[in-house]
Amino acid sequence: MKIMVVGSGGREHALVWKLHSSSRVKKIYAAPGNAGICKLAECVEIQSEDLAGLADFAKRNSIDLTVVGPELPLTLGIVDEFEKRNLRVFGPSKAAAMIEGSKAFAKEFMKKHHIPTASFKIFDKPDDAIDFVRYSDMPLVIKADGLAAGKGAFITEDVNSGISAVQKIMVEKIFGDAGNKVVVEDFLEGEEVTILAFADGKTILSMPPSQDHKKIYDGDGGPNTGGMGAYAPAPIVDDRMMSRIYDEILEPTISGLEQEGRLFKGILYAGLVLTARGPKVMEFNCRFGDPETQVVLPLLKSDLAEIFMSIVDGELSLEEVEWTEDFAVCVILASGGYPDKYEKGKQISGLGNAEHAKDVLIFHAGTKKDREKVLTNGGRVLGVTALDKNVEEAISKAYAAVEKISFDGVQFRRDIAYRVRRVRR
Repeated sequence: MKIMVVGSGGREHALVWKLHSSSRVKKIYAAPGNAGICKLAECVEIQSEDLAGLADFAKRNSIDLTVVGPELPLTLGIVDEFEKRNLRVFGPSKAAAMIEGSKAFAKEFMKKHHIPTASFKIFDKPDDAIDFVRYSDMPLVIKADGLAAGKGAFITEDVNSGISAVQKIMVEKIFGDAGNKVVVEDFLEGEEVTILAFADGKTILSMPPSQDHKKIYDGDGGPNTGGMGAYAPAPIVDDRMMSRIYDEILEPTISGLEQEGRLFKGILYAGLVLTARGPKVMEFNCRFGDPETQVVLPLLKSDLAEIFMSIVDGELSLEEVEWTEDFAVCVILASGGYPDKYEKGKQISGLGNAEHAKDVLIFHAGTKKDREKVLTNGGRVLGVTALDKNVEEAISKAYAAVEKISFDGVQFRRDIAYRVRRVRR
């Protein structure tokens, strides 16, 4: 079969890498792809938000399945566009993708279906939001309603920082129209974990739990990023907790969406906080996470193409999904200045040495080819993933590979997976 993967990040490279190992897959296209993806797939210059252009290409080239990586095309309705043309596509419809596309919708949905989450208020006028913040207990979390590339949430410790967050989102519009509304919610105390789950609208199969590292600096300091690293499985989620997460969060979310005529087929991402009173939802996404995908997919023993096809066909209940016993650790190498302003076009050296290291995978994110050179082309540039039965060995392998790679201004965290050490004491 022929598959097209939409997107150009580390998540999409991991998807292409895993699909490439399927005996059913004969050809992969990537739109637009990157310098790493082009080694495994034919990259085509179509941007992920060009829904009509992607559908035209899929029709013209008899693509058997299109797999959508990023959230933007999903929330714009790429699945509806493809299905309208009788093209097979993996991902939720525009209506179902609202679970990520609008945080206000997601919070109201959780309230309606009794899914545990933080108490919240929604505002569409900055003055009203500021008045609420001024007389609220701290800390608060203030979020832009729409998509903000994982950077739209501010944890505010005092009234002044809370007012500043509202002004940045709603007045300065640093996230554009995504800030037309804000969600102001109580801060949840506890460990954050990510649960990714395959879902075909009825059946739900969860993946190994993971933890990512959102802050730019060691020790979780500095501003939020799209993610500076991750590891899986996260031992803080034991079988009992996983059962609670399924019963209290995953199942009521998928069934609630179905009840509302928003049948969810694809990947449900549940960003959770394990509070003293149990798991609570911090956010939902409608697709694979980045960098969580780079640690979860390497643990998958089963054929990913088979799983995707079974979801599209509503037959996930027939699948037996198997996982390895390994740990996976991913360290993100980012451009200097990220998550703020950064330069592109820096030559990357040492990739060959790192790629040949045992049990190491290099997933490209913000990269591009320039003849024989590989250059930086984004904020998050590479994801270095390592595998081992022992988590400490996986960490060591990842950082040994990181040290072989260099480019001007490179920055990375040196404490990825530190939480697993705390849990295992």
